[in-house]
Amino acid sequence: MSEKSIWEDRWGRFRLGLKKNGVEPKFHDFYRNWVLLFIKSIKPLRIGEAESVQLELFFQQLANEGKKRWQIKQANEALRLFLGEVMPLKWVERSWPDYEEVVTARMDTGSESGFDRESITTRSSVLRERSDRGELPERYRSFIEQIEEQLRVDRYSYRTEQTYIDWIRRYLIFSQPESRDRLEAKDARDYLEYLALIRGVSAGTQNQAFSALLFLYNKVLKRPIKDMDGVHRAATSRRLPVVLSVNEVEQLLDQLEGTPRLMSRLMYGSGLRVTECVRLRVKDVDFEQNHIVVRRGKGDKDRIVPLPEPMKAELHVHILSIRELFDSDRKEGIAGVYLPDALSEKYPNAPTEWGWFWLFPSAKRAVDPRSGQVRRHHVHQGSVQQVVKRAARRAGMVKPVSPHTLRHSFATHLLEDGADIRTVQEVLGHFDVSTTMIYTHVMNRPGLSVRSPLKK
Repeated sequence: MSEKSIWEDRWGRFRLGLKKNGVEPKFHDFYRNWVLLFIKSIKPLRIGEAESVQLELFFQQLANEGKKRWQIKQANEALRLFLGEVMPLKWVERSWPDYEEVVTARMDTGSESGFDRESITTRSSVLRERSDRGELPERYRSFIEQIEEQLRVDRYSYRTEQTYIDWIRRYLIFSQPESRDRLEAKDARDYLEYLALIRGVSAGTQNQAFSALLFLYNKVLKRPIKDMDGVHRAATSRRLPVVLSVNEVEQLLDQLEGTPRLMSRLMYGSGLRVTECVRLRVKDVDFEQNHIVVRRGKGDKDRIVPLPEPMKAELHVHILSIRELFDSDRKEGIAGVYLPDALSEKYPNAPTEWGWFWLFPSAKRAVDPRSGQVRRHHVHQGSVQQVVKRAARRAGMVKPVSPHTLRHSFATHLLEDGADIRTVQEVLGHFDVSTTMIYTHVMNRPGLSVRSPLKK
């Protein structure tokens, strides 16, 4: 069963559960939205891995955002039903704290937003004396190596591995424990508050750090974090994406040439993320079916995106050119390309097969950071980002332009041309249509036509 079918089944059972519990149909979408909001808050973890501590942080965040008591009560009921009956999670079956009472009690003792200003000021003065910057003491090196090993055993991507290691390294510098056994949940709470109150990070960055700490305590230390009550959460924000007009896209592309131009046209023409673009393989381009298969996109999901008709001939020429690199590597006996999830063990010949070769290979070979083998990797996403930014400056654009701007422009222009929003959601690979809806706010022809009253 596909992931889409699984979620359709879950939402169907959720609505049945709402009816069974006497929730009026007019409120069903509100209950569903609370569940979606919680799912977004725990990324990159999956909903099936959610823990009680994440619910505590979620409800604290609702309080920080100024949600009313009836909203918190509604969210509490929605999540208790979804995680208790639709999923269900084992820890929910054992106990379900009344998060409504916990949060509203804090509201009664503090401000309406959930925390009194005097408490925040006091905490800030204490945390300001600490820091997560500097060199990692040598005594923690073996501990970091153990964490790296666990990340690889659990098959985390190299990018996630590096992100988690960086957060844990900062956390160790901040907490300075005498040994790993001295790390406590209080230290994690202090660090998350330090990020929010002193460093002023965004909610997404704080959540990323929290995910790294969850991995540390759950998988490495084998001591799951239980108590996160009272953690000050970073403020959330919702910003409109930067979108280029069709004319601006053409101006940008005119400043590019060669492979960077080809990649930029593909990101705009197919709505690809830059990481998805650089990771494409030769076999992923289907000229007969006029589509591209995106493997292991965000959320570890596969999807199909359109292959722009005007690019087919150009891509054919490009594929012929990279075949020379492939043949050169084979003649010299260079190790094949990297394959994820131990696919190279299941299909030992695949790394050296033409179909698995990178669509956008790097001109230089490099040492694989995990295996130590010399192999050809794909073009680095950072180089693509820099090339696009420089092209935007040459085009005289004042908007902050990046490769992701091309994806935003793709979605917006599709909607302006009358494409169905559900179709756009599927092509973009968004989990929920509310994420796709953000593009309706930057369209030239939004659903609500409003004109300025200024006449002269």
